[in-house]
Amino acid sequence: MTTNSLLVEICVEELPPKALKALGEAFAATLAEKLKAAGLASETTITPYASPRRLAVHLTNVAAKAPDRPVRQKLMPVAVGLDAEGRPTPALLKKLAALGADETAIPKLKRQQDGKAEALFLDSVVPGATLQAGLQAALEAAVASLPIPKVMSYQLPDGWTTVHFVRPAHRLVALHGEEVVPVAVLGLAAGRETWGHRFEAKRQPLAIRHADSYAQQLEEEGAVIASFSARRAEIARQLVEAAAREGLKVIDDEALLDEVTALVERPNVLVCRFDEEFLAVPQECLILTMKANQKYFPLLDAAGKLTNKFLVVSNIRPEDPSAVIGGNERVVRPRLADAKFFFDQDRKKSLVDRIPGLAKVVYHNKLGSQGERVERLAALARAIGEKLGGEALANLADRAAMLAKADLLTGMVGEFPELQGIMGRYYALHDGEPVEIADAIEDHYKPRFAGDALPRGNVGLCVALADKLVTLADLFGIGEKPTGEKDPYALRRHALGVIRMLIEKELPLDLPWLFSAAKVKEVAPLEDFLYERLAGSLKEQGYSTLEVEAVLSLKPARLGDIPKRLAAVREFMKLPEAASLSAANKRVGNILKKAEGAVATECDAALFQEAAERALFTALAAVKPQADAAFAAGDYTASLLALAALKGPVDAFFDQVLVNVEDGRLRQNRLGLLASLHQAMNRVADLAKLSA
Repeated sequence: MTTNSLLVEICVEELPPKALKALGEAFAATLAEKLKAAGLASETTITPYASPRRLAVHLTNVAAKAPDRPVRQKLMPVAVGLDAEGRPTPALLKKLAALGADETAIPKLKRQQDGKAEALFLDSVVPGATLQAGLQAALEAAVASLPIPKVMSYQLPDGWTTVHFVRPAHRLVALHGEEVVPVAVLGLAAGRETWGHRFEAKRQPLAIRHADSYAQQLEEEGAVIASFSARRAEIARQLVEAAAREGLKVIDDEALLDEVTALVERPNVLVCRFDEEFLAVPQECLILTMKANQKYFPLLDAAGKLTNKFLVVSNIRPEDPSAVIGGNERVVRPRLADAKFFFDQDRKKSLVDRIPGLAKVVYHNKLGSQGERVERLAALARAIGEKLGGEALANLADRAAMLAKADLLTGMVGEFPELQGIMGRYYALHDGEPVEIADAIEDHYKPRFAGDALPRGNVGLCVALADKLVTLADLFGIGEKPTGEKDPYALRRHALGVIRMLIEKELPLDLPWLFSAAKVKEVAPLEDFLYERLAGSLKEQGYSTLEVEAVLSLKPARLGDIPKRLAAVREFMKLPEAASLSAANKRVGNILKKAEGAVATECDAALFQEAAERALFTALAAVKPQADAAFAAGDYTASLLALAALKGPVDAFFDQVLVNVEDGRLRQNRLGLLASLHQAMNRVADLAKLSA
């Protein structure tokens, strides 16, 4: 079978930068998948390419024709296809004719058992697909399944045909080795000519000699680094080198690096400057302005402080870059001037004076204004503060909560919503508020994302916890719960924030108390939601499903205790008695579930008739105080390990004692003993969940 490398490229107008990486990967993956399915590329290496004006893929070991495939096709039961004398029936002849065969195929038919009956099968050979046919189908599938954020419609040169694609396509390249594969898509017939760089290519168009020379020719003759990953690595290298020459470090932003990689074909990193007077503006504002609006990379000093230098990734490499540098410096100045203007104007009005304006800002049409939301937030923050630190912390938390949303009315946050909280801190310090309150205003949004830091102080912790709980209580109260992948109010993130603060800070706050203080209308749905998020988070951290279910099935009120409970379960499972006790606990639970009516955790020793039940009662009387004392002290591991002494008495009880006897008093007494055992064994975790 003859194989060669295959190159497919679609040249288009500038692709959406934030989608480019995904588009390139999807195009390559789908094309390769379809060719493999057609038998044209069994052991192939896939190399995707994506630049602002092209999507391409290079595949090794692609066959010119797929191998023929033997196929065995079921025709019909023997009883239907052959008569009593073994001659073909009209039904069989009709079936053969439909398949392009005639009576000469009858001696070649195979008999094979098919279920309870014997059936007739026809063996044939299906010719393998040609590369032209296979690639045509694969190309159409790849184009149709691209994750296009927004489809464009445009007309072909004939003036009649409308095409739907991410951007207008202008060239199609399809090379198998040196040969053009005659396929077509999007109204384009395949050839070998592509575009190089708009301004710096040595020639236009550029003829690709061989599928294997694509990347090299584009870079050397077309001035284009076609590979997204190679282009990204080159930009990262140049950024680090340019920053090092200045004795500075470049800001770390993977998303910005991806976006800039999608904007240039021939990266050239240049150092630019802005006036030092702008450094009086908070650096978060300047950094966001440069990154979001201009796609620049700010430079920081060794202490992480912003300098007046930044890096630009140009798409051209002129001998004298001064014009490019000067142009970018001129462009950034009005952006920074706007930020300075907002900062100066915002400080003319204090945060306190902005609070009344929140009453005019709609929070949600079913929940009232931001002002009303802030009142709920302040009340809960005060209650949490009182619980954690008395009146002093409550007063600070109340004040911080009242000011927390005031910066939403500032010009800077109106221009850059990402700065909410951050600007509130700066303005609070300018107004003379205590540092704890200023920090809390910024920190009450934390954690903003997975892995983000928690609030740095107790005041911020109170307000952050209150803010997330109020949001959850409000939105669950009006039925705005996450569904499937939809979570428009980021309630999953809010729930994880609550969980992280309660656990990582080991806060002595019980969920029932928090729900009551937050005035949650329907506790069960929100409680279930929090435990579901917690279960997922714990499994991601490496805890097993058995461990998580054993602990969370009890729905511990204090989430800060959960890591200790999980550690205790893990230690318990190392005991040789663990499997037997877990199985026994499951058996006890099943017996109690089937009992008629409620079973009290009481029993009368005078009613015992069997030595095994007296032994279990005695062992439980000795073990339970130890386990309970350890549990009360928060030593969950010791509490569980104390249960090991019950294995022998429990095993003997089930071997020698019948629980559901006819004597009602005796039966209830034994059920009471089991209920007491069940209660003692399941304070830290539901041990039955550990039984396979």
